[in-house]
Amino acid sequence: MDTRMLGQGLEVSEIGLGCMGMSAYYGDDGSEAESIATIHRAIELGVTFLDTAELYGSGANEELVGRAIEGRRDEVVLATKFVGVFSDRHPDGRPEYVRRAIEGSLRRLGTDHVDLYYQHRVDPLTPIEETVGAMAELVAEGKVRHLGLSEASAETIRRAHAVHPISALQSEYSLWTREIEPEILPALRELGIGLVAYSPLGRGFLAGRFTSTDELADDDFRKTNPRFTGENMEHNRALAARVQEIATAKGVTPAQIALAWVLSRGGEVVPIPGTKRRTYLEQNAAAADVELTASDLAALDDLGEAAGSRYADMSSVNR
Repeated sequence: MDTRMLGQGLEVSEIGLGCMGMSAYYGDDGSEAESIATIHRAIELGVTFLDTAELYGSGANEELVGRAIEGRRDEVVLATKFVGVFSDRHPDGRPEYVRRAIEGSLRRLGTDHVDLYYQHRVDPLTPIEETVGAMAELVAEGKVRHLGLSEASAETIRRAHAVHPISALQSEYSLWTREIEPEILPALRELGIGLVAYSPLGRGFLAGRFTSTDELADDDFRKTNPRFTGENMEHNRALAARVQEIATAKGVTPAQIALAWVLSRGGEVVPIPGTKRRTYLEQNAAAADVELTASDLAALDDLGEAAGSRYADMSSVNR
């Protein structure tokens, strides 16, 4: 697995591993042993950029990742996020919460530092300068190596970067989610900030993991996601079918096509597909070897974006 550079000299594997689904949102199948085995297999394959957050399972995901990397901390680039899940406010960007949150994350992860620490969602009640100022103090104390934001607007990114260098923005970005391209991506490139693309497989739909919400567990949040209901689902099913056609023609999986497209967007763009199964992990990692021709890219660019909002409530994104 090759590596890529995010901002401020942060080197990561060119494909990372999103760990969220191991503990939250996609249904609990009790497969913690398989999740830990998946993290171990990721490290073996060179997929060493691991992403978690205090929000995922109210700390349970950080604990799981901590157990998985015990004795192997130096082999991974570890990223986590704070948002206020253990606060009286959510999102919470107050300096006092930033300081409290990192202590909880370090304890759950079983480490003395994280390599990349994000604000998970921007707090509209706390100036970003105050939040990033507190995050910068954690860098000075050695508890955090690099700073990041998630789902922030271009203006917020500029203001944050003026306080302390921001290494990465994490935002949803995929074949069918491209709203950051007009303003946010150019700002990142101007400032030398990398993009960590979450949900690069359209929450599994572009990968053909499911074609109907009837296939999902009752507690899977995708059951009520606007993109997977009603007419939106019909439109998006046709889009996913076209990705499958292109993948079949190239002899690869649709997930590999979707990931190869994200990788083609630039050397500072790093997708973090999530999975809790070694089989899917291995397929995703192999996407690094998929070569897309100019005609492939043109066909993929012509697909258009998904129908429906990414979340039922979009008020906390790109703020």
